[in-house]
Amino acid sequence: MRASDRAYATLLEDIQRGSLPPGAVVAELEQAERLGISRTPMREAIGRLLADGLVRQQSPRVMVVADFDADDIRELFEARRALEERAARIAAERGERAVFAALAADFAAAHPESCELAADEYYALIARFDAAVDAAVGNRYLTGALRTVRAHLARARGLARDNHARLRASVAEHTLIAEAIAAGDPELAAHATHVHLHRALAAILTSIADPAGSATSIPEGPQ
Repeated sequence: MRASDRAYATLLEDIQRGSLPPGAVVAELEQAERLGISRTPMREAIGRLLADGLVRQQSPRVMVVADFDADDIRELFEARRALEERAARIAAERGERAVFAALAADFAAAHPESCELAADEYYALIARFDAAVDAAVGNRYLTGALRTVRAHLARARGLARDNHARLRASVAEHTLIAEAIAAGDPELAAHATHVHLHRALAAILTSIADPAGSATSIPEGPQ
């Protein structure tokens, strides 16, 4: 792996997990020394994070982790609906049915609410599902946009991580989406995706609402 790719992956995980929270300074020299690489690949990695919208330029020489609040999540899900519902339709039309039938079975057997390890395995299963959808879609522009959305989604998913009821519902929702794609039913695949995203957004917004009902900044967490 190239030094810049390794630096990007490390910083991305730090942002998604909250080790680098919103507003944290991403210092080129400091991060390069931490990872044992030169400043050039670190500069490239930070540039990619800037292009992704995960860091922002606070001043001409200072980069910080971008803020992430309820309004950001709403905008994220607007884009996510447009992209994922379309991707689900295409996957149902083009995808290998056996691949998605196997994924549906894996979702049906998942119990992410049982322990933290099971939750980690469940998110890994979702990543497998996303990869299968990308392969079925076969459109680099659409899948490229989805990758950017998923990078931000990892920040939001951590908010519902300890919501066992939401995890159980997510299992059922993903099972239905995978079954619809396996059955070659684009309408059902898109509708099931729409329902899943609607419920996921509601759960995340509920997680970050204060007792008075107003939104607060998001505590970071792993995907």
